[in-house]
Amino acid sequence: MSFALDTAEQITKRLDELISEICPAATRRAMYGGIIFQKDPKEPSSGVCGHFIYKAHVGMEFSQGYRLKDSERLLEGSGKYRRHIKLRTIEEIESKQVRQFLEQAFALD
Repeated sequence: MSFALDTAEQITKRLDELISEICPAATRRAMYGGIIFQKDPKEPSSGVCGHFIYKAHVGMEFSQGYRLKDSERLLEGSGKYRRHIKLRTIEEIESKQVRQFLEQAFALD
């Protein structure tokens, strides 16, 4: 089974809804081929997270991912700051605890 564009669109739509629920004031900005979410539209460095459509998944990326609590080691990446989750199905949004990571990310200073 291949990763279909309609699956990617369903995933990004649900991610957008979650972010709007968690932080209604968050602004969206097209950047780096995806959508970045910021706390303050006037401050580019206020980026919290973003989602990006790739060939085989949607990447949900967290700007300060290294600061998020991840006892189940669901976040991927070993860089200095960023961490991400690869989503291949809409169900993985729940099974990979994306809401909890978004809540943590938007709560950071």
